[in-house]
Amino acid sequence: MNRYDMYRQFLAWTAPWDMIVVGGGATGVGVALDGAARGYRMLLLEQSDFGKGTSSRSTKLIHGGVRYLERGNISLVMEALKERGLLARNAPRLVRNLAFVVPNYDWWEAPFYGLGLKLYDLLAGKYGFGHSRLLSCEETLARLPTLKTEGLRGGIIYYDGQFDDARLLIQLAATAAAQGAVLLNYARVTGLMKSADDLIDGVCFQDIETGEEYTARARVVINAAGPFSDALRREADPSAEPMIAPSQGIHLVFDRSFLPGDSAILVPRTRDGRVLFAIPWLRHTVVGTTDTPVLEPVLEPIPTEQEIDFILETASLYLARKPTCADVLSVFAGIRPLVRSAQSGGTATLSRDHTIRIDPSGLVTICGGKWTTYRRMAEDCVDQAAMLARLPERPCRTADLAIDPPHEAATSARLHPDLPYTEAQVIWAAREEMARTVEDVLARRTRALFLNARAALAMAPRVAELLAGELGRDGRWKQEQVAAFRQIARNYLLS
Repeated sequence: MNRYDMYRQFLAWTAPWDMIVVGGGATGVGVALDGAARGYRMLLLEQSDFGKGTSSRSTKLIHGGVRYLERGNISLVMEALKERGLLARNAPRLVRNLAFVVPNYDWWEAPFYGLGLKLYDLLAGKYGFGHSRLLSCEETLARLPTLKTEGLRGGIIYYDGQFDDARLLIQLAATAAAQGAVLLNYARVTGLMKSADDLIDGVCFQDIETGEEYTARARVVINAAGPFSDALRREADPSAEPMIAPSQGIHLVFDRSFLPGDSAILVPRTRDGRVLFAIPWLRHTVVGTTDTPVLEPVLEPIPTEQEIDFILETASLYLARKPTCADVLSVFAGIRPLVRSAQSGGTATLSRDHTIRIDPSGLVTICGGKWTTYRRMAEDCVDQAAMLARLPERPCRTADLAIDPPHEAATSARLHPDLPYTEAQVIWAAREEMARTVEDVLARRTRALFLNARAALAMAPRVAELLAGELGRDGRWKQEQVAAFRQIARNYLLS
């Protein structure tokens, strides 16, 4: 998957595309893959890098959503559990089984949560990852040796899936490209084109790197811009009512000593009505998340002091060693594109189901949902878009479509002693994964920025040098890249 090859394919295609997808997150790339696998001509445009927004900032779980059981959303849980199973089968090197332990400190927790997790097992059926069971106090501490012991009665173990969200997204993009889709990052849509009957039939976009302007026609345009979906809908119709209720969630990252085993912790109820996870991930510990309504989405959201304090305080209730700001290696925030509801209540109560809306202009918008159900969302979207565009009916093929496995870079010099990433990975990211900036490499092709922001800052000059050699950039570009990365990395540091 090479950006120059993508542009050559784009320029060589002079007929209208079957579908143009705006947005390069999990939903948009999923739609591009689904459509291309059916044989439709697909063009995807992303204003920044693939997964720059929400899709690289998740809790790193492929799961059914145990908390949705309590709210009675059985259909969403069943759908997500099935999709979890399909994804594990189609991408076995990208999704792995992870044990979760719910620690019990009150007498009623074992029977209450135990029954709920048995139902979770039952709903998973043949797509199950393992059976839940009660744990004694000794078994709980054997799996979670850093857990607070005072008042501990035992625990419940159950199983879900874990993944590297940005890595899976890049492999989905590579798979879509192999199926014939054309995907362009740093291609910002600047306007929508309309036919004589006032229906959307194309886009104008700009190559951010060169400033070059392009147009592309299509039988249907799909808006998969996540938190930014309403902006594109207003471009088509300034009077369009908003669909998105953006919500911010943050995660704190600590070293492995806070959770040294192979099991995760689920806190089933926090004071804001959410669940809290502490998860072993890439030899670090990730703790989150929050649910804070925001007025306007931004590409680089900033964690608030209140959100940080909330996670530290909640984690301190369960960990023997209370984490502090000084222990935080990195903090990252993401914006959920939740679908608005007519009912009152906070964003934590909003449904995680997806919504597809076809506006009078013919613009198809897909929003909501969750990472786990991206494939099913894409299938629904392509079905409806194909019908709207009167394209030949073709069945979805992604339920059994293998996702390209990640490339194993040759051994070479490490970029930093605290992280496993190498110079060869930078070169591969530039040549084969469309990485264009230092941030692309350190935030998404590797996860350095998300794991250890200070280490990532130290790596930036060498990454800039390697990228410059691959992309044909000069010394000024290298300086600008390092400066830009330092500006972004400040948001991932607490001090």
